[in-house]
Amino acid sequence: MPSITPVILCGGSGTRLWPLSRKSYPKQFVPLVGEETLFQASAKRLSGSDGAVQFSQPVVLTGSDFRFIVTEQLAEIGIDPGAI
Repeated sequence: MPSITPVILCGGSGTRLWPLSRKSYPKQFVPLVGEETLFQASAKRLSGSDGAVQFSQPVVLTGSDFRFIVTEQLAEIGIDPGAI
């Protein structure tokens, strides 16, 4: 079974959905729909196996301001953060 290393890009200025999102907490880290964030939903889609492909740990590219949020949100959904 082929293995894919997902790369998740996240960052931003938080201006589009202000005041819900802001520079220190952009929209992908806010639970807009349901209980999980857009970032968490993306990470879940790219974890485990879907039968045709196996996903390895994600590589998350983000700014240094968001590295702790990324680590915390991945831990909340039980995904090893891999490389940030």
